[in-house]
Amino acid sequence: MKEDTLFKSTLQMLVPLIIQQMCIHYHISEDDAVTALYTSKLYADLERERTKLWHLSPLRLADLWHEELAEGQVTYPEEA
Repeated sequence: MKEDTLFKSTLQMLVPLIIQQMCIHYHISEDDAVTALYTSKLYADLERERTKLWHLSPLRLADLWHEELAEGQVTYPEEA
């Protein structure tokens, strides 16, 4: 139970940082970034602790989101 709470807290802190990177590097509004992230496969995978995607930097996660958007799929790095 404690690990689940810790993971949820980590995710709550990470998501705004990812959104910020999406806005900075991909020049989209915050509202659009929020919608785009929460509707992405990346976010669905990020929500699952076992994927370990939360270990990646916010910028790397924003880049993975952009890869999904541009190519229709995302390839996760082995270190995730």
